[in-house]
Amino acid sequence: MAIAAPIFVFDVVLVIDRVLLFFALIVQGVSLVHAITQRSDAFSAIGTLPKGGWIAILAVCLLLTLLGFGALSIFGLIGIAAGLIYLLDVRVGLRDLHDGKGFW
Repeated sequence: MAIAAPIFVFDVVLVIDRVLLFFALIVQGVSLVHAITQRSDAFSAIGTLPKGGWIAILAVCLLLTLLGFGALSIFGLIGIAAGLIYLLDVRVGLRDLHDGKGFW
């Protein structure tokens, strides 16, 4: 019985790592697709990085997360942070700029 606990711990860690990886890929992918589909002049209108800057940051982070660094690596954590900043700050500003109308 005492030997079963360490084996079970590795399974739990693997499941948590997979869930975080899935979350990271979803956040980064959605934010990258949203950045690609927006107009480039809207980014300068809300006073943030240009469209190309956001696309470059989000694409590099998504690529590094997909290459196997994982969600808990420094690149994965930076990617999650960049995706959440985009979705929670920039996307809201873009939506307010378009009066809340649109697909997103």
